[in-house]
Amino acid sequence: MNRILPVCLIAVTYATTVAMPARAQGPALQKGVGVQMAVTHHALPMAEADNEDAWVVAVTAGGDLYFGAEAMTPDQLAEWMRTHPRSREANLYIKADARASSANLEKVLEIGHAMGFDAPVLLTAQVEPKTPGTMLPPKGLIVLLDAPSDANAIVVSIGRRQNSSTLSVNNTEISADALARTLQQLIQNSGNHVVMVKADGAVPFGDLAYVIDVCRSVGANAALPKAQL
Repeated sequence: MNRILPVCLIAVTYATTVAMPARAQGPALQKGVGVQMAVTHHALPMAEADNEDAWVVAVTAGGDLYFGAEAMTPDQLAEWMRTHPRSREANLYIKADARASSANLEKVLEIGHAMGFDAPVLLTAQVEPKTPGTMLPPKGLIVLLDAPSDANAIVVSIGRRQNSSTLSVNNTEISADALARTLQQLIQNSGNHVVMVKADGAVPFGDLAYVIDVCRSVGANAALPKAQL
């Protein structure tokens, strides 16, 4: 079975080193384990993620998986989802540590995709003022798992080299600072508002979240490569 985010999907041999933004501890949800959430700026409110019956899967920095507060292996998680009914309108929320590898996030996305989740939500922390004594509602980034392949697609590739992430757009190396400007120009020229985001399995989730967040900032939907079952 091929994976949604293959470990060596894109080599990006000549891409430049990317200085990704700092990560910070995000607000904890009402249930589940705490992780160091990736910080984003353009996530959408996801109040449903705080519901008692919400399906929230946490991925720790070391790759451990939790459904709510219960530790599970990938096989146990898949079996639990398979044997528990859910509302058709319910979504899958993934609360990944910013330091978790994309390969470990991929395991959850694969399971969710097999269960019929085509647009899961990656929960993130936000840089915004907080009133003392209050808890900020959860926010997240929607990712598409079933976007059709397109020969003219805009493709952002994130690689990993010497403990740093590298970045390229349509096989052209760029800096992180140039990503938004580059995507905006390509979208204007092509009219394509779906950006395929391909990440090496060693890339930290925080770096992947940064790219997805930039896609949203320019009005694009981020899609991860379609699973080949």
